[in-house]
Amino acid sequence: MTEQLPYVEVNPNQAHDAVVVWLHGLGDSGNGFAPIVPVLDLPDDHRIRFVFPHAPVRPVTINNGMQMRAWYDIKSLDFGSRADIDGVNASAAQVKQLIDAEIEKGIPSDRIILAGFSQGGVIAYHLATQYDKTLAGVLTLSTYMCEPENVGKLAHKANKGTPFMACHGQFDEVVPIYMGKAAYQVMEDLGYNITWHEYGMQHNVCEQELKDISAWLRTRLL
Repeated sequence: MTEQLPYVEVNPNQAHDAVVVWLHGLGDSGNGFAPIVPVLDLPDDHRIRFVFPHAPVRPVTINNGMQMRAWYDIKSLDFGSRADIDGVNASAAQVKQLIDAEIEKGIPSDRIILAGFSQGGVIAYHLATQYDKTLAGVLTLSTYMCEPENVGKLAHKANKGTPFMACHGQFDEVVPIYMGKAAYQVMEDLGYNITWHEYGMQHNVCEQELKDISAWLRTRLL
């Protein structure tokens, strides 16, 4: 069995009946996105538990082998070969284990949302399309898709109808918007239930995006 990922959690004021697992980007940690929970301005009586896992620490080739939190190694700036697929698979397995643990504790899979920013979004696309249990939704932020040519071959039908929300900045210099649109197009062409949202921002999140995410979360889990 893979090692359990450490994480930061933000719990509601009462017993939870839903979970959002939110994956950070390269060099960040679970602490990076945890502060957005109050910004989402969910009702005081919401029962959603937020889990922000920490990616493993590993050397990252394009950063001169520097050790940092990363869901996978980035060996090249070429998007066609940027994501180390072995690392992607290993991290996806660890996140799956975390989701499975929530299900074992009594949270139905269709009350669990998987979210990811940048590198975390790559894992979210990769895992959600292959996961054999139906999720409540998948949120992919400022991200792209590894091995898009294999998505249809490896996909499990469980999340074919699951709502996906893809968000991207129009001025993103880290993951250009065309990469986000390409991932969206792959999903749409395969018949997934995915919506596209773009914002006048760079490689970050913005106020309007968080309002839209909050509305989407309310629809999925409240």
